[in-house]
Amino acid sequence: MAEIYISIIGRPNVGKSTFFNRLIGKRKSIVDSKEGITRDRVYGKMEWCDHSLIFIDTGGYIPEDLDVFNSAVRKQAREAIFESNLVIFMVDGKQGFTSTDKDLAKVIRLSGKPYIFVVNKCDGLDTDNQVHQFYELGLDSPFPISALNGRNSGDLLDRIIRKLKLIKSNLKEKNNELLKLAIVGMPNVGKSSLTNALIKKDRSIVTSIAGTTRDYIDVPIKWYEKEILLIDTAGLRKLSKVKDQIEYYSTIRTQNAIYKSNIVIVVIDAGKGFGKQDKSIIDETIKIGKGLIIVVNKWDLLKKNTNTMKDFTDNIRYQFKSIDHYPILYISALTKQRIHKVLEVSWSVFNRIKIKIPTNKLNEKLKLIINKNPPPAERGKSIRIKYATQVSEEPFVIALYLNFPNLVKISYKRYLENRIRENFDLLGVSVKLSFRKK
Repeated sequence: MAEIYISIIGRPNVGKSTFFNRLIGKRKSIVDSKEGITRDRVYGKMEWCDHSLIFIDTGGYIPEDLDVFNSAVRKQAREAIFESNLVIFMVDGKQGFTSTDKDLAKVIRLSGKPYIFVVNKCDGLDTDNQVHQFYELGLDSPFPISALNGRNSGDLLDRIIRKLKLIKSNLKEKNNELLKLAIVGMPNVGKSSLTNALIKKDRSIVTSIAGTTRDYIDVPIKWYEKEILLIDTAGLRKLSKVKDQIEYYSTIRTQNAIYKSNIVIVVIDAGKGFGKQDKSIIDETIKIGKGLIIVVNKWDLLKKNTNTMKDFTDNIRYQFKSIDHYPILYISALTKQRIHKVLEVSWSVFNRIKIKIPTNKLNEKLKLIINKNPPPAERGKSIRIKYATQVSEEPFVIALYLNFPNLVKISYKRYLENRIRENFDLLGVSVKLSFRKK
């Protein structure tokens, strides 16, 4: 199923974050009566009528530079429009239209993106006449909603689905052909140097100062006629160690880049070795179900012997057993050593994450796996796994139906995952097993 991106655009304090939080069912965006609270793009996912929708909450659009953030917020809003398949343009029904609304209407018209024009704060039937004043903006007919009490939210979602059905087949085909490759890691491990080496030009600024890259940078490239979008990101570290506001927002942007990618390349500094924060980044990538490749950079700086690479790999896998299922590459972005392997392996993993295992073939292998080592009884109850089927490709999810899903031990879950990986080529794929009652 192709994922659909929908950006919510409007001037400050029209209710974008309130509407966003209502749709995704949790307070992911901060809501306050003070203007300008949301500055970055915030992503949230929901399902509606068997469609996967990703909403993008944006900061309030202000045409003038009243403070240092206004220009950055405008850039974020424009980028959200660019990456989305549909734009929701929101205005404030109680306050009426303003010059900023006129400017934004022009931006949306010039973008050429399909849009839905929404008038918020229409809390009841008696307030729906507030929409008439907005015809002056020259857009499609405005649609009244209330983000606060949820009025007309379902009808708006239905409109979104109808609007997107015309482009969904083309979107799915495009998404299946484009590899979105996020390059992440700790500060100063060589992410931007790797990006520059892959595109064979200096697109990202590289210095010895940790944190030089603050925003994520999208770089489209062609590799043997294949479309790849490289996403160079800011260095990730624990939020408790983030020193200033700029670094905080850079961290949020990097997390958003991971979210929108197909495959994540985690870059490790060969000199510093594999640390707790590297493990944390890998954990998060696996948790959200992205393809994963570990790249050890600056390999040229190490004094090596015959077993150096093997010892380094063994040390990583000793600390983090799950890495057995993911490729580890040793490169030098500076000298271009083994750089060609990065895109080769990435495309191989990209093909694997799109695999759809036939249900009959999966169950044939599963029967052999269970016969060799049946699930142990728990609390005097015999556990019987009846059948399995793959229910999702990105993320890669296999549902197993059984009588007592809550009694399966973690060790047996690992056994099943390992054996399934052995029977199907899933190197680099984050596999999730979902145990369900049957």
